[in-house]
Amino acid sequence: MVQLDSRPKAAAPAAGADANDGVRSKGLNSNSVGLLGNSVIGVSTVAPVYCLTTTLGTTVAAVGLQMPALFLAGFLPMMLVAFAYRELNKAVPDSGTSFTWTVKAFGPHVGWMCGWGLVVATIIVLSNLAGVATEYFYLLLGEATGSEWITGLNDDKLVHVLTCLTLIALATAISYRGMTATKGVQYALVGLQLAVLGVFAVMAIGKAVAGDAPGSLDFSWSWLDPFQADSFSAFVAGLSLSLFMYWGWDACLSANEETGGSEKTPGRAAVLAMVVLVGSYLFTAVAVQMYAGVGSTGTGLGNKETSSNVFAALAGPVMGPTLGILLFVAVLASAAASLQTTFIPVSRTVLAMSVYEALPPSFTEVNEKYRTPGRAIVTAGVGTGVFYTVMTLVSENVLSDTIAALTLMICFYYSLTAFACAWYFRRDFGRSVRDALLKVVFPLVGGLTLAGIFAQSLRDMIKPDYGQGSSVFGVGSVFVIGVGVLALGLVVMAVMMRRSPAFFRGEVLTRETPALVLPE
Repeated sequence: MVQLDSRPKAAAPAAGADANDGVRSKGLNSNSVGLLGNSVIGVSTVAPVYCLTTTLGTTVAAVGLQMPALFLAGFLPMMLVAFAYRELNKAVPDSGTSFTWTVKAFGPHVGWMCGWGLVVATIIVLSNLAGVATEYFYLLLGEATGSEWITGLNDDKLVHVLTCLTLIALATAISYRGMTATKGVQYALVGLQLAVLGVFAVMAIGKAVAGDAPGSLDFSWSWLDPFQADSFSAFVAGLSLSLFMYWGWDACLSANEETGGSEKTPGRAAVLAMVVLVGSYLFTAVAVQMYAGVGSTGTGLGNKETSSNVFAALAGPVMGPTLGILLFVAVLASAAASLQTTFIPVSRTVLAMSVYEALPPSFTEVNEKYRTPGRAIVTAGVGTGVFYTVMTLVSENVLSDTIAALTLMICFYYSLTAFACAWYFRRDFGRSVRDALLKVVFPLVGGLTLAGIFAQSLRDMIKPDYGQGSSVFGVGSVFVIGVGVLALGLVVMAVMMRRSPAFFRGEVLTRETPALVLPE
């Protein structure tokens, strides 16, 4: 076993310098965030208020009254995968997270594809976050001024795209300035959205109980039973949506080299963020369902005009015209906060892949003043802006189908990471009950669950009527986009194999590197 010296260093090593465990330092700003700050980053990246307003109605369309149950069901595999991240981070606290760990478990080719899945999923989510932030920016201005003309500016493609690009540029600039700047902005934005969400849920339950809502329902414990879904396909469709709602908590681990106590704190932050998220989701889901019901008229969640943007439809009826504006502010804050913190996992993964020679060496550049992966952050920002602009101008249906294909990429790299944990620690299975469960059994179950969702999603997405109903030679466009993006990773990997053969020969980051023995 190799001993890791966890004592604080006088200066950060240069990017690319080898640590004594086979993991390379990146030159990032160590000890710049603690447990609370890291947990806030995890919650912020998920963007709970943004996820709820875009997913509540679509989940009801898939599973009806079992919507709260699917949020709970989606939490379980994610929590099992979170244990895998925590155990891997204890052994190898590297900002490359899924990429680094799967390389060490399964070799460079599987690890490279796992890193690719994370990077492309993040770019797609960043573009969607910018779009939602723009929409709520103009909704908020319209509500505050009472001007339908201002609200309608969001429908002008040129204005919409320019506003999106401005928000992406601002988020890129804040992320570029480092974790300290990120943390300060996030405390305010996350605190605001959770507080407003709590007030909204309490008021919705109060009005439902008082009978002040026309479509209100009495609470039923059956809402928390996922096995009452109409069919297995409906269950998987709802579960896929709920997985998207939890995606992003692993940003806590991507910031591990910048977190005090990098071996343990990021894992604890991830678990804490997950607990906050599932509590917020269940409370809000029950409150909204009690208030609005699942009918197809009025404020019912089955009404298409409501389901596409639930909080925009319910803000006024639940909170009144004055307080209702706060809910618009909360959604805008949620999308803006996540837009900024989502740069953390993609930039740190690209930095790590470059340091280990799996991507061009130019991405190893770390800003001397802010100690951030500047080149990777700027490239992610530019890529996000270009992707959103092209997709919006070409076809909004294609953009929607691209977002729908995210389930494949999320399940792909999360399940690989979970399997990597079980394989990496397989020799620890007989050491203790704790090691057997947390290092092998829980990650394996979580990985198998996500792999099953991946397989079922492929089966459903191949149908031409999936998503926006478009197809390519009779194959659903969501399937084509999801599988195509992953296949593109194989092409890029083939190019990198010629440019960086040492990494792919296993000479840079090896699967044989032992787990670390950490000092007490």
